[in-house]
Amino acid sequence: MTIYLDSNATTQVLKPVADLVYKLMLEEYGNSGSRTHEFGVKAKQATEKARAQVADVVEADKTEVIFTSGATESNNIAILGLESFGIKENRKHIITTKIEHKAVLEPCAHLEGKGFEVTYLNVGVSGLIDIEELKSSLREDTLLVSIMHVNNETGSIQPLSEICSALADSEAYFHVDAAQSFAKLTGDLVNKRIDLISASGHKVYAPKGVGALVMRKRGFIRPPLKPIFFGGGQEKGLRPGTLAVPLIAGFGLACEIALKNQVKWQLHAHKLKTDLIDKLQPLGIIENGENSSPFVLNFTIPGVNSEAAMVMLKGIAAVSNGSACTSNSYKPSHVLSAMGFDEDRINGAIRMSWSHMTEELPLEKLVSTLAQLKL
Repeated sequence: MTIYLDSNATTQVLKPVADLVYKLMLEEYGNSGSRTHEFGVKAKQATEKARAQVADVVEADKTEVIFTSGATESNNIAILGLESFGIKENRKHIITTKIEHKAVLEPCAHLEGKGFEVTYLNVGVSGLIDIEELKSSLREDTLLVSIMHVNNETGSIQPLSEICSALADSEAYFHVDAAQSFAKLTGDLVNKRIDLISASGHKVYAPKGVGALVMRKRGFIRPPLKPIFFGGGQEKGLRPGTLAVPLIAGFGLACEIALKNQVKWQLHAHKLKTDLIDKLQPLGIIENGENSSPFVLNFTIPGVNSEAAMVMLKGIAAVSNGSACTSNSYKPSHVLSAMGFDEDRINGAIRMSWSHMTEELPLEKLVSTLAQLKL
């Protein structure tokens, strides 16, 4: 039986979550916007409960949460939604990093094409930004700083506390793509200096197709976002369209369960990772990225090509060599390229990622299979 080791791409849905989604699809299937009957009332109640569950993850108020289709949409709203304000206030400078998900890099590039200036921070071999470079990049006209919490390819965890301190005297809005950390490695996400947080349900044991954008208020004023598409007044006028109540309720429950078990699941993931690294050491593995999440290991074995490794591992383990969003592309990983790695190291990079539902890894089979490619 093939073991699933691609949880950074998507996670298995928790059974209680799937049960709740099923119930809301077949039994309590009302539209949360329908206020004239009990089906709509129950749908509204389910949505608002989920809103509170999501908010609790980062110690926000439920009024600061809007639901989206996932972190990609949340990222787009957070970045493109500030365009009008930036133009009005003549603040058209954005800071991000070279290793962001395409759902951040492409909206930033879109604004560049409309006259905004974007500074792309370096990371180096560690995969971590230099706080001093961030500080020196800040300007009076800086509108937004967008830096992901945990990188989807390497798992490197950016120092959010230090970033927040660096932004203490800046008016710039701070957006964090927390797709890989929300309710799993929450920690610094509770920092009130973070204005905008993007999350995806399918990264935290909920269904695909649902996510959230947390918009923290400064005082009593929320970030000045404008909708990026139109057609209704749902979600505070920022995200029109009928709410996917079953998915939203499932996302909320998944957040609640993950938050309660966060420490236990981290410890289990850390044990899996430590054991895997120990077993792979004789093959001369090189870890790609520092200060990385316990849920992922990105590594290169000298002389082993990742495409060949994935073929050899079929039937043993489902692994990847990068982001699922760019898996159809034959271009080298922009993350590993930005870290300054040579072509051989990039072409050999393998990403294995797991969850608390991964009971154990087939260590002997993994190692013996990869060892064959070194012969």
